Amino acid sequence: MTPSPQAGSMLTGLTLAGRDGHWDLAHRDGRITALSPSAQGGGGLVMPLMADIHVHLDKTMTIARMPRRAASLFDAIEMMGEDAARWTEADLRARASRALERAYRHGTAVMRTHLDWPLRAAPLAWPVLRDLAEDWRGRVDLQLSTLTGLDMLDGFAAEIAPEVKRAGGVLGAFIYCNDDLEARVARLFDLAERHDLELDFHVDEGLEPEARGIDAVIAETKRRGMAGRVLCGHGCALSVRDADEVARLLERAAHAGVALCVLPGANSYLQDAQEGRTPRLRGLAPLQEAHAAGIPVMLGSDNVQDGFFPYGDYDLIEVLRMAVMMGHLAPEDWLEAVTTRPAHWLGHDHSLTEGGPASFIHFDATDLTDVICRPGARRTIWRAGQALQDTIGDRR
Repeated sequence: MTPSPQAGSMLTGLTLAGRDGHWDLAHRDGRITALSPSAQGGGGLVMPLMADIHVHLDKTMTIARMPRRAASLFDAIEMMGEDAARWTEADLRARASRALERAYRHGTAVMRTHLDWPLRAAPLAWPVLRDLAEDWRGRVDLQLSTLTGLDMLDGFAAEIAPEVKRAGGVLGAFIYCNDDLEARVARLFDLAERHDLELDFHVDEGLEPEARGIDAVIAETKRRGMAGRVLCGHGCALSVRDADEVARLLERAAHAGVALCVLPGANSYLQDAQEGRTPRLRGLAPLQEAHAAGIPVMLGSDNVQDGFFPYGDYDLIEVLRMAVMMGHLAPEDWLEAVTTRPAHWLGHDHSLTEGGPASFIHFDATDLTDVICRPGARRTIWRAGQALQDTIGDRR
């Protein structure tokens, strides 16, 4: 996918995401030179590039190798563990590269990938993804986050933390109904403070109301004053806990500065899954309530074409569409959950401003609701003032 040569031009009569009215966008030499009100419409929708804050590039594109449909989260973990024993560097690089290409083509510019780190020694995926992060810098800026069961981290977390720091990565853990929960979470925060690391948790990814990992994370974040440095993903158990209790917890999370990433794909696929029975519970964390409480809420692709979720294509518009339908959301109120909000959390600014990069997504659509209604709406990705030659979708 190569950019077309175009030093400067103007797009007219645009609907600009997050702004009323119609706009003309002028750009030259890769920068936006003017954003001005337009007397005409019909120019399509322009929105910022996207940021995918929760993916799993080590597992991706393995669905054809899975022996069965996962019956549960832990069944998927078992299947993926068996497959991981056969991974090679070439296999990992090919699959992750294909995923990054798909994300780039859809308009994603920054991404955080989790990768399993189950033993003391670095996993095979670590150097592969670290090298790919260098290869893709400037196209899809990639940040690595470790993923280890909280119980296992007791044995070697202190040894891997310096390596995570050297790679500019994030320290992560899977928390679910662990014994000695508060003490184990506190020890992980000790390491994060010692090595100046951010934290990213897979937390309470199930439908047992007694899963309270997020409570411990929120309390520790508040105690340490680590606002803006701790992200919790999933939070499925919040969907089955007492509503008043959850409301109080979300208030504490907002005050502590903890962010929430909701993953509508894999969670809806794995939660309450029983053969021959329509699921009643979908495991969607209370994203509307979290947003209302003041928590930064984001959406992510999570697993794509693997044992946890056999679908997806690293298209955050598709993820937004799922969330809009499952969560009864107004699309225009939630675009930031896949664009500027996760980008900011990852240290990037994707906002469209005069003087800023002429990097954006242009849809042949009247507004964001039109995009949600028509997944095949024609999409052109602009990077530094150049339109990528390939487009996605069809003209109206």
